[in-house]
Amino acid sequence: MRLNLLLASACMIAVGASSLATAQSTPVPGAAPPQQQGPIEVEIDQGVIRPFQIAVAPFSGQNGADLAGVISGDLARSGFFQPINPRSFVETGLTLANAPDFPKWTSIGAQAVLYGSVTPRPDGRNNVGFRLYDPYRQCQLVSYQFTATPEQWRRIAHKIADVVYQRMTGESGFFDSRIIYVAESGTELNRLSRLAIVDQDGYNPVFLTDGSEIILTPRFSSNPDEITYMALGRDYSRIYLYNLSTGRRESLGEFDGQALAPRYSPDGTKVAFSIIRGGNTDVYVMDLRSRQLSRLTSDPGIDTSPSFSPDASQIVFNSDRSGTPRLYVMNANGSNQRPISRGGGSYTAPSWSPRGDMIAFTKSSGGRFSIGVMNTDGSGERSLSSSYFEEGPSWAPNGRYIMFARQTRGGNTNLWMVDLSGRVIAQSGYQGRGSDPAWSPLLDAPPAGLGSSGPDSCGT
Repeated sequence: MRLNLLLASACMIAVGASSLATAQSTPVPGAAPPQQQGPIEVEIDQGVIRPFQIAVAPFSGQNGADLAGVISGDLARSGFFQPINPRSFVETGLTLANAPDFPKWTSIGAQAVLYGSVTPRPDGRNNVGFRLYDPYRQCQLVSYQFTATPEQWRRIAHKIADVVYQRMTGESGFFDSRIIYVAESGTELNRLSRLAIVDQDGYNPVFLTDGSEIILTPRFSSNPDEITYMALGRDYSRIYLYNLSTGRRESLGEFDGQALAPRYSPDGTKVAFSIIRGGNTDVYVMDLRSRQLSRLTSDPGIDTSPSFSPDASQIVFNSDRSGTPRLYVMNANGSNQRPISRGGGSYTAPSWSPRGDMIAFTKSSGGRFSIGVMNTDGSGERSLSSSYFEEGPSWAPNGRYIMFARQTRGGNTNLWMVDLSGRVIAQSGYQGRGSDPAWSPLLDAPPAGLGSSGPDSCGT
């Protein structure tokens, strides 16, 4: 799929500055903000469009320069934008009251110019406005204004990046989101795992558990404040529901057998997971309202890692019922179970795209592991990333990017991101050790009136 980076959809997204959920948690020690990141690898051959040259000028007002820096970082990580070094800017002091001097920006190769201001309000909040121009056609692509507290400046920067990304690519953004993951510390023989969460750009990492349990497979609900995960204690294994706003944790109950690999249904009313009983592992679904448990598979062997389709009509899972772990799809009630993976090797950890058109997976073959995607009927399989060991793909909310864990031969595991083409790949913004990442939906929409858009004079 090719993106029109200049004149795609002109539709706007209703975004704004809602308050961030505050989890009952502690900052991750030693996890400094990721100022120094490795280069993003962007392949621009094979007909791939060259990264779009965008000039992001420092905003005027409180945190204005930092805000522009966050926007530039977001856009650069997408692989579709290449922010121009501000030292090359010919025009400075841009204001929202005036258009830029277009020839000065085309002279440095800028294909778009973004600038804005932060203006204090009598109620203690700030108005954050910006404009995006096409200097070659000399017209405005989009303007927008947010109202937020001063402390929310990073959140607003992500939202501005989302607006720019959508206007320039025609696809929804993914920057105003977070990553839940298992933070790792210690040695190979004495490893500590804790549930942790971080902004998608690697900032604000916090622990959510104290390390007294082994944490596995955290996953988000469609509500970005609700997660589920598996915890192993000294003499128990449990599946928990956790509210990030309140810090409330609730167990799904005790099961006759070990429960593992939980995942929410799209509407958040059910959780699918596996239970190991009598040497057999099957997929179950629990209705969270009634706590009724339904068994979906009964084949001898290991059936695990269920993932719902976005419309909740189907579930993909992996099973070794044929002798080798492969991917299967079934109706949400357990009927019509059928294999879809067709290649050699072992397939695990399937994850249905939020777009509904693809399934991501981990594949091991020939001593290497890869992150791949296929159509929902198993056709069109292709590898996006391959290395010594990688696992656990999780889709960005726009279905364009996948986050996963990659382990080196030295034993360190980090979070990585790859785009759907496989041509843009980099370590994620969070540079600490971590595994089992899960990408949140876009954070909650703002209350009415916090965001407003201006005209698009460039047309569609």
